[in-house]
Amino acid sequence: MTDTSSLITPSSAPASPTRISIELVPRSRSVLEAELLDIRSKLSDVRTVNIVDLLRLKTRSWEGCSLALAHLPEAIPHIRAIDIDPRSPLPMAEALVSHGIREVLVIEGDPPADMGHRTYAVTSLEIIRKFQRELPQIRVWAGLDPYRQSFARERDYAEAKLEAGAVGFFTQPFFDLRMLEIWAELLPACEVFWGATSVTTERSLSYWQNRNKAILPKNFDLSLEANRAFARELLAFARNSGGHAYFMPIKESSAEYLSGVL
Repeated sequence: MTDTSSLITPSSAPASPTRISIELVPRSRSVLEAELLDIRSKLSDVRTVNIVDLLRLKTRSWEGCSLALAHLPEAIPHIRAIDIDPRSPLPMAEALVSHGIREVLVIEGDPPADMGHRTYAVTSLEIIRKFQRELPQIRVWAGLDPYRQSFARERDYAEAKLEAGAVGFFTQPFFDLRMLEIWAELLPACEVFWGATSVTTERSLSYWQNRNKAILPKNFDLSLEANRAFARELLAFARNSGGHAYFMPIKESSAEYLSGVL
């Protein structure tokens, strides 16, 4: 296990308080509200949630965030770039403004299972710029995927997102602090939410390795305590480097996954 106490803060790291976010799936309004109440009562360090946008669910990410803001100070909806018509106004603009949502996370978005759902041939860059034009008061985060292409190409794409107007990144979950340290060196000075998730089953392990091409250490430990230990390491790294952290519980509740971490 890496001793994070000896890590040297990169000179390019922004000096900002570490934010901690929990990634939630809005399976239903009642389930989401129960999760938010659990976070508020058991994880006092968490002031932010980021909420995914899945087309198969009735609750869109910005609708989930409007509910979240009744419980926590900050909520960040995921926005799927390929769902947005570049020639029309942002369809969620009124909802974002009316509910006081001040930040969004723009991701590319996976092709929908329902082929009747309209998508557009756009990239995150175009939609980041569109937010800059139409809602300049909203801070736009971008995604960073350390597994989908080479280090150089993903770094260059990250730099292009910053040039388009992104304030920083939410990474795909990391499973090895060594890989995280490499990316901390590669990225230009910006804010980063470093991600971790709970992988406690063979099925989940296979998903990350085969679907997302994630790089995991040899003999990865599926125990919940090992997942918590890595979460502690990642949080320590974020704090030491002036970054942020977000955690993605899978099978466990947020409080169960992060017991002893926060």
